[in-house]
Amino acid sequence: MSLATSTIVDRDQAAASDAPAIERLQESLALQRAAFRKDPIPTKAQRVEHLQALAGMLVANRARIEAAVAEDFGAHPALFCDLLEVLGPAGRAVAAIEALDDWMAAEQRAADPALWGDARVEMRLEPKGVIGNMAPWNFPFEIGCGPVVEMLAAGNRVVVKPSDLTPACAALLEELVAQTFDRDRVTTAVGGLELARAFTRQPWDHLMYTGSPGVGREVMRAAAEHLVPVTLELGGKCPAVLTASGVTREAVASILGTKLVKNGQMCITVDHVLVPRDRLEDLVDLLVGFARDVLPGHSTTADAVGLITDRHLARIEAMLDEAREAGARIVELEPGTGVDRATRRMPLSLVVDPPAGLRLMQEEVFGPLLPVIPYDDLDEALAAIDAQDRPLGLYVFGDDAEECEHVVRTVRSGGACINGCALQGAVASLGFGGSGTSGMGRHHGIEGFREFSTARGVVVRGTHDDTDVLFPPYGAKAQAVVDAALGG
Repeated sequence: MSLATSTIVDRDQAAASDAPAIERLQESLALQRAAFRKDPIPTKAQRVEHLQALAGMLVANRARIEAAVAEDFGAHPALFCDLLEVLGPAGRAVAAIEALDDWMAAEQRAADPALWGDARVEMRLEPKGVIGNMAPWNFPFEIGCGPVVEMLAAGNRVVVKPSDLTPACAALLEELVAQTFDRDRVTTAVGGLELARAFTRQPWDHLMYTGSPGVGREVMRAAAEHLVPVTLELGGKCPAVLTASGVTREAVASILGTKLVKNGQMCITVDHVLVPRDRLEDLVDLLVGFARDVLPGHSTTADAVGLITDRHLARIEAMLDEAREAGARIVELEPGTGVDRATRRMPLSLVVDPPAGLRLMQEEVFGPLLPVIPYDDLDEALAAIDAQDRPLGLYVFGDDAEECEHVVRTVRSGGACINGCALQGAVASLGFGGSGTSGMGRHHGIEGFREFSTARGVVVRGTHDDTDVLFPPYGAKAQAVVDAALGG
């Protein structure tokens, strides 16, 4: 059998295996749409009930979630799973419940009483309807359930599509959601590539996708067929910029700590570090010393996360091999420690002053490689960053507050953090999302509530107005209004 024939057969088999899931997806969409028509604007009490159910589902099943995440990743710390995959979305639900009164309140707008009398003019945020959430593999519950918080808070119905790269998590999420919610409120769609493609082609009222820019473009093209609005969170090469005063042990602790979260498999991790050329060796020494003193043998401990697949591990190894063959300086932070192929755990390596053409300089790394890039002039370095695709996160370190603000103002990104990394993604009240090729739209907090709501302008006509001047026939009264406005 030729490779081409094998590929066709594989695709046919995948399409056949996903056929029941696609049929069920379409049934779920029809059920939710019919339910939405009957109850288009849930009360606050209903929304609170749904949010409490979501939070309770996660907390009550934390041990099962820990086990499923560890199974899919090969190795994963239970405490970090508690912090991000369980408490992250559960805490988001609690924060949304506390804020619901403010979020749901109509916003009163000004209207000139000379024309509008005592009319009430307001913007109302109403549910969009049925929303699809395509979750990524790296945070199967945090992103699988986190945005569902704002979707439910806004009064919507939701179908979650987990990644097929985390089958244990997908199966567990499917089971837990079915136990917790009526299918016409929240349900899941579990399957492979053909289901994912079908998911993007449905007539959603809104579609959220988290993943790569390349797939994001395909999602947006498919959604355009039905004019479906999209929220795209797409990642990117997030830089950490060290100013001259920012080369410190505290900065190194934040950079390494962030990079080792999920072993670099996080959309807002530090992709690479920029440092003044005359401080390059100081930074390398600090990185090596911190790893030796605080993180000895990290990749062999229970705190280390495995890379998601053998294919992804091979990709990271190929990047490292290419850098080594190109003559880049490789600094192993766990010298003498190799890759544990059973758990796909790979130690972190620095790639110092790599050539610009290397694959790790062109692609989002998404693994345990950290390029360290010297620069001679800060503004030139910022211009070079800003000339590339906009990152999802930007990090800057330094003692000079004005200089740090200059970096944030100069480089456009989805979010930013001064003297820290990735913290902007951990605050429940802070809108989170990308810019340019790193995405569009926001979730978290009131921005997420607004993202998944329809902003509806409503005028409740009062008395003693002169709005009849807008209608024909136009005469002396309309002329008087125009003269008063223009001073005629």
